[in-house]
Amino acid sequence: MPAPSLSFLAAACYAAFRDASARMLPLPLPPDSPPRNGRSAARRNAMSSEPGLPADALRMGRIGYLNVLPIYHPLEAGIIPHDFEIISGPPAVLNNMMARGELHISSNSCFEYAMRPERYHLVEDLSIGSHGNVMSVLLMSRRPVEQLGGQTILISGETHTSVALLRLLMKDHYHCDVNYVTGAVTPTLGTDRAPEAFLAIGDEALRLRNHPDYPYRLDLADAWVEWTGLPFIFGVWVVSHDAVQKKLFHSDPGALMRQGRDWGLSHMDVILDLTGHGCPLSREELTVYYNEGLTFSLGERELQGLSLFYRKLADARMIPGVPPLRFFHM
Repeated sequence: MPAPSLSFLAAACYAAFRDASARMLPLPLPPDSPPRNGRSAARRNAMSSEPGLPADALRMGRIGYLNVLPIYHPLEAGIIPHDFEIISGPPAVLNNMMARGELHISSNSCFEYAMRPERYHLVEDLSIGSHGNVMSVLLMSRRPVEQLGGQTILISGETHTSVALLRLLMKDHYHCDVNYVTGAVTPTLGTDRAPEAFLAIGDEALRLRNHPDYPYRLDLADAWVEWTGLPFIFGVWVVSHDAVQKKLFHSDPGALMRQGRDWGLSHMDVILDLTGHGCPLSREELTVYYNEGLTFSLGERELQGLSLFYRKLADARMIPGVPPLRFFHM
């Protein structure tokens, strides 16, 4: 029997971490960590029916995905103290909460920022992106991408950034005129409704990336890098403009997030121990995932990639215009 693929193992890791996050289980502390303190351990699920937070509580959005663990673990474990209530939820839910002013700082899709830039300030030097294969945003197809002209691609209604990237790639890079239909992928597989091609993201992409009916796999981040020579940024961190106007912050929340990231990346042994619980990925495979699959920076090259993405979206009239990159400063 062949060994399990990296994608299959990553999917298991991802799903286990997501499920634990949904149950609001506290992450274990490393042996030498200080006790949890203040609001650092306070956390709830955005999808739960718990009573609302106090009106004066500062709220931080946190997606329950494996890729942000290096950033949030030191905040959740009390290693880095702070004054935020941490609210966990899927990206689309956090985007909507941020747009409604229910969060003060959160990860946010690049597309959401472009649609409502007046509501947000970007956090400097912090993102979720990739310089190549991101592994979890895939176009799966029965035929080569260049032969998809006239075909229909099934897309998810839960991801605006990845769908926008796919549309740009198909039209302007591969010059394929295709149709799109929105729906759920997994229920159609193995039936007469199975699509010719589909966009898969997150754990679904990791789980389906080796599906035998879809031998052609396109990693969208890698395709973007091939097309433009620049990194692709899927998500950014944003601060609420309303919170800035009301002067709700007593210290820089962006600096707090970067401090969390820096701690996590410099204590990768702790992060690997945490993700290793119940996860079949080896330490070496997890190290590759964090250090090579992802980038957590928003430096010059990443900003160039983000700006180019916005220019292409504006040219294609997918967004009202190229948004200004407005950064938060205390």
